Amino acid sequence: MRYAGLLLSLVFACSAAAQVNPPGDAPASPLPTLAMAVPPAGPAPLPAAREPLPVPDSNGRQPVYGVLEDLDFQVYGGFTYFRFYELPGLTGNLGGFNVSLVYYPHAGHLGIDGEFTAGFAPQNSFDTTLDAGMGGGRFRVTGPRGLEVWAHALAGGAHFVPKTPYGNETALGFEAGGGVDFTPRGQRIGFRVQGDLLATYLFSTHQYSPKISVGLVYKF
Repeated sequence: MRYAGLLLSLVFACSAAAQVNPPGDAPASPLPTLAMAVPPAGPAPLPAAREPLPVPDSNGRQPVYGVLEDLDFQVYGGFTYFRFYELPGLTGNLGGFNVSLVYYPHAGHLGIDGEFTAGFAPQNSFDTTLDAGMGGGRFRVTGPRGLEVWAHALAGGAHFVPKTPYGNETALGFEAGGGVDFTPRGQRIGFRVQGDLLATYLFSTHQYSPKISVGLVYKF
C-alpha cells in the first residue's frame, strides 16, 4: 500500500506539470527575444543615380565640364615697337600695330600662323611706314594657370614708304620669335607678350630689326 500511494503521488505531480507547460509550448524566458531587440527594417533605399558619361565630340575630344574646352582659333591685336636698322648708320624707331590669326588643327600643339604688322615714324620731314605680311607655322605648349608658351617662324613680304634713292622698297621678309599668353581660367580673352626678330632685304642690304608687341588674344 505504501508503494501504491507513492506511485499515485508521482502521477499527480506529472499531470500538474503538463498543465503548467503544455506540450509543444516553449518555456517562458525572462530575456527579450532577438527579434524585438533589432528595429524593424524599412524599405531598401534606391541606388543613387549615376551621372551620364561625357560623349566625345566629332573630333574625338573628351569634353571637360566646368572649364572651356580647347579652342582651334586665336585672333590677336596689339601695339608693336620696331627698332628698324634701315641702313648702316641710319636707325629708326617705329611704333605701330600687330594683328595675327592662328589655327590649331584639332586644338593640337602645331598651328598655322598668319600675321600682318606695320610701324610708323617721322624721318627727315617724311612720314615713313614699314609693313610686312607673313605666314608660317607655330608650336605651343600649354602650362598651368592659363599660361601658354609658343614659338613661330614666318616668311612673306615687306614694304617701305616713301620711295628713297637707296633702291627697292619691297622685298622678302622673315620673322622668328615667340611669346607667352595668359588666359584666365574659363575665359576666351587673354593677354599676350611677344618678341621677334624681323629680317628684311630692303635697299639692297639686310635689316635685322627687333620687334616687341603686347596686346589681347581672343580664342574661339
